Formats: sequence, C-alpha cells, structure tokens
Amino acid sequence: MQLSEGKLKGMKAVSDERGVIAAAAMDQRGSLEKALAKAAGKPATRAQMEEFKIAVARLLTPYASAILLDPEFGLPATRRRAKNAGLLLAYEKSGYDNTQPGRLPDLLPDQSVRRLKAAGADCIKVLLYYTPFERAEINDHKHAFIERVGDECRAQDIPFFLEFVGYDPAGGDEKGLEYARKKPEIVARSMAEFSKPQYGVDILKVEIPVNLKFTAGTRACTGAAAYTRDEAKRHFTAAAAAAGKPFIYLSAGVSNAEFNESLALAAEAGVPFSGVLCGRATWADGIPVYARQGLAAFEQWLESEGRKNIEAVNASLRAAKPWFAFYGLDAHGAAPRRGEPGVAPAAPLA
Repeated sequence: MQLSEGKLKGMKAVSDERGVIAAAAMDQRGSLEKALAKAAGKPATRAQMEEFKIAVARLLTPYASAILLDPEFGLPATRRRAKNAGLLLAYEKSGYDNTQPGRLPDLLPDQSVRRLKAAGADCIKVLLYYTPFERAEINDHKHAFIERVGDECRAQDIPFFLEFVGYDPAGGDEKGLEYARKKPEIVARSMAEFSKPQYGVDILKVEIPVNLKFTAGTRACTGAAAYTRDEAKRHFTAAAAAAGKPFIYLSAGVSNAEFNESLALAAEAGVPFSGVLCGRATWADGIPVYARQGLAAFEQWLESEGRKNIEAVNASLRAAKPWFAFYGLDAHGAAPRRGEPGVAPAAPLA
C-alpha cells in the first residue's frame, strides 16, 4: 500500500507527532439541532448552531490533532480552530433517506471534494449506514456510492476517511441485547469490505465492535451480557484482523467514561487502532449548559469539563499505534531503508 504526496500531506496534517489521530468531531447537524431544541424548549437557530461549533473548535482543538466539521454550519468554526489542528470536512448529507428502505446515503448537493478542499479541508469524511446483513441490491448501491467518492478523493489527491455505522435492517433496537450479539460480526465484515482497494479509503472510522453495556465484567455493563470480557477482547482482535487499512474509533454517542473504558479494553486486546474521532463523548454534556445558560457558561464548561473529557481520551490514546505503520512508512512518511529499524510491517490487505 502506498500513499500519494497529497494524501500523505493530509494525513500528517490531522495527526499528532506520533502519527496518532486524536481528533474532535463536531460535524453533527440534525442530531445537534434536536438536542439543542430539546434542552432549550424551542428550535435552534442557524446562529446558535454556528456559535456552538465555534466554541467547541476554539476551546477544544488546542488539545486535539484535528477537528471534523461540516460545511453547512461549521465553516465559521474552521477559522477559529487552533493552529496545531488539522481539518476534516464532512461530505454527506445529515441522516439518510427515510423514504425508502436501506438507509441510503446522499452527498451535499452544493459540495464536491474539490470545493471542500478549497475550503481548507485536509481530509474528506463520509458517513455510511452499513450492515453486511442488508439486501444485496442495497449494499451494491452503497458500494458504488463509496467507489465514486473514493475516485473523487483520488482525483483531488486528498485522504478519504470512511465512517460506517451498523444497523438492523429488520428494524430492531441497535441498543439492545440481540443487536449487541450481532455487532462484532457487523463491524468486522464492514471493515473487511471497505479495506478493499476499489473504494480508495485511507482511514476506516469504525464503531467499537462490542457494546460495553452488555460486556460482563465492565463498569458499563447494566446486567444481561452478550459476551464475557475475554470474548469481547477476542471480538476486538477479530475486527482488527479484518482491517487492511488503518482504523480509528468513533464514540457513537456513549459517555466519556464508557468510551474510555472501551479504549482500555482495546488496549488490553492489543488492538493496533490509530486514534479516535471523538465527538459527543467530549462535549455533549455541555448542550444543556449552552441551551439554558448561554454562550459564556458553555465556554466556561468547555474550559473545565470539556477539557477534562478530551484529555481523558488523549490519555487513552497512549495505546494507539501510528497510522503510518500500516503503510510501511516511518514517522516522516518515508519507507525505512533496508536493514534499518523502522515501523512494523504493513497490515495485510483483507
């Protein structure tokens, strides 16, 4: 596996000095609007959405290697991030098409990879709802969709981060026990699929392959268990073995404590994850503060509790492995000379 000059430059821009991606995620749109409206008891305005994102970008990026934002409400925030922080921009529409089955994706109609790059993006991110248990014709649609985005990113020589989130095509509860039992296979098979070269994905942004709330022996476990702690670690290992590209974990809306416990379990399993893109686990508890007390109170919350949250995640990243190891590169983006000590061999393609 090789990285072009432009992709290598973009990857370095969103990584820390170790080659680990310690990125904040603030590209939420529909979910953030709903959360702000619920907390305030009235609809959120565009000005509030932009103001919230600016505050997060300004006060949390000094502790992050990058931030993920959206071009709909997040462009003002791109200009307020810390100088050390790279920029990822989301390319997909928020949510999915609910007028037909399959959670089909779509791209923002007024954007392109060229335009996002011109807006300052170091990397492009797309979210896809995906499960290998969906009907073949629906997944074929999704495969072609990602191939097109991958080709667009290749043409613009910019890294492509693919985030995939599993679901139950039968409409079951994705937070329930039965889905928890299926989740390891959904995550592992999705990682294997999108590691294939035709998609042009450079970083897999993946879910934790188990639900900690159903993992026996964890603090997050609420009673019934889908797997033991040792079984959960084997699920982490199996998912990692399926990856032919570097992968990072998303927080998927769980609490900061649960996300950090998940990262600790990944470390116990010896999983070579290359970082995180962490959103709600860092700033979500500040939503009611902003909605009810205003910007100044929210900024104060970010400077104290928000900073504690992101620093806790950063501490969990001591176990992360540099993404460049997957590409057989050293810390400067070069292949080690023969006979020199270097990085670990690249992971095999799935």
